Amino acid sequence: MTVNRRGALGLIGSGTALVLPGAALAAQAAKIRFDHGVASGDPASDGAVIWTRVTADGTTADVPVTWHVAASADGKSIASGKVTARSAADHTVKVEVTRLQPGRDYWYWFSGEGEERSPMGRFRTLPVGAVPDLVLAVASCQLYPGGLFNAYADMAALPRLDAVVHLGDYIYEYGAEGYGVEIGRRLGRLPDPPHEILTLADYRRRHAQVKSDGDMQAAHARAAFICVWDDHEVANDGWIGGAENHDPATEGNWKARKAAAMQAYFEWMPIRDPKAGKPWEAINRSFEFGDLATLAMVETRLLARSQQAEVKGGTPGKEQFAAVMAERARPDRELLGPDQQRWLEGVLAQSVRAAKPWQLLGNQVIMARVAGPDLTTGPNAAASAARIAALPPAFRQRIEQAAAGYKAGLPFNFDAWDGYPAARERLYAAFRRAGSKPVVLAGDSHAAWANDLYDDGGALVASEFGATAITSPSYGSLLPGIGEALADANKEVAFCDQDSKGYTLLTLTPAAATAQFVAVSTVLAKPFDRRVAATYRAFPGQARTTLEKL
Repeated sequence: MTVNRRGALGLIGSGTALVLPGAALAAQAAKIRFDHGVASGDPASDGAVIWTRVTADGTTADVPVTWHVAASADGKSIASGKVTARSAADHTVKVEVTRLQPGRDYWYWFSGEGEERSPMGRFRTLPVGAVPDLVLAVASCQLYPGGLFNAYADMAALPRLDAVVHLGDYIYEYGAEGYGVEIGRRLGRLPDPPHEILTLADYRRRHAQVKSDGDMQAAHARAAFICVWDDHEVANDGWIGGAENHDPATEGNWKARKAAAMQAYFEWMPIRDPKAGKPWEAINRSFEFGDLATLAMVETRLLARSQQAEVKGGTPGKEQFAAVMAERARPDRELLGPDQQRWLEGVLAQSVRAAKPWQLLGNQVIMARVAGPDLTTGPNAAASAARIAALPPAFRQRIEQAAAGYKAGLPFNFDAWDGYPAARERLYAAFRRAGSKPVVLAGDSHAAWANDLYDDGGALVASEFGATAITSPSYGSLLPGIGEALADANKEVAFCDQDSKGYTLLTLTPAAATAQFVAVSTVLAKPFDRRVAATYRAFPGQARTTLEKL
């Protein structure tokens, strides 16, 4: 399969194309529904992107719809317009609404040519001027077969929510025999299509499945999402030239698969379309929340990332461990790339010059230095040993090999910033030049984290709050207490919860950034209970050795 980038760009999200008369008549005669709800994203001070997808029975033609925006929930429209759900874009619709007032809630919906009407959604435009506080939910890693989206049900019920920051793994590429499907079989949530996804049609169907979930729709209807992808929107452990879960011999050209995945992402997500003249991978962008905060969203997966270092060859031993650490230490290894880093430094510096107390970095993977724990010691050692012994042989061997690597000094995760220490130091130098001590937000790890980040010289450069998974299984499912062991073993880790599912609720004021790690009691059933597993607070620009636990 080949996808012409310039040609495909015209298929994504556009509602301005002409509709042939015959196609229009066929579409008008079709019965339409809005089975996938509505969504909004990429808020600005004067508007946002609003999204829906039309399900049209009996036709593959383009479908005309009307969008509406209201200043209150009573549904009195203050703005509207015509748009086309194009068959070439999988009948998805995106509209960039403008000319609204800053710092206000707005409601929106879509309607068909007859009585058809979508659910109503809500977004808040970005504020300007003085901002007393800001409430953001931070989410990632929502394996559909991995459980019910109870975390999104909780998020949708929040009395105050300005925006949702989604840090990736919105879909997963695996088939019905892949990661996490044991739970999916129990719950009747097996992946669609049932095979590993490779083609544009496959990726579209997987996005459609996730957005068919009622809790997912409720969260999207509650607030605007500010999104970036991670690896599973294409394939596990992706990098600029391939992925761990992509075999060119059996799965074809990597660039073609990546292009198909990105096209489906831009069609199905409430994100602005790629900028003309820039690669699709360049989804880094920034958002200004008045005089309080700047949020910079970066891309760490497809744009510039070097291939992950990994232990290779036979039974891992000293030679293999030394080789992988030497590869890891290479100074030319990249995660952001020089162009994106220069852009980020400029965004941070401009925010500092504007005297904003907070610079937030929306980033996919954990940035802290995290050495692997010694699983043979500590209060959970016996339980861990019993769990490991009970694992199937292949899993047990992998855990035992990982434990041997940890004892030899290997980091906990080579796919995180710990696999790219030179790139991390370059980023920390950019923080210093910009005069910023940002708050780093991270997903990917299926764990909640509160970390202090230090450079090679021992200077504190940033704080980090990591969001746990919405549903995706984590190491805590196999090794009880591993989060506590990681916190005990690492200077930079103040808190790590590898067991809970949920999200992070981040509240900013000029004086403090408060992270509440929200956990749901189960992803296997309803109803569920919610609790706050921990609360940590960081302070703007201050040197500190640990985060304050409340």
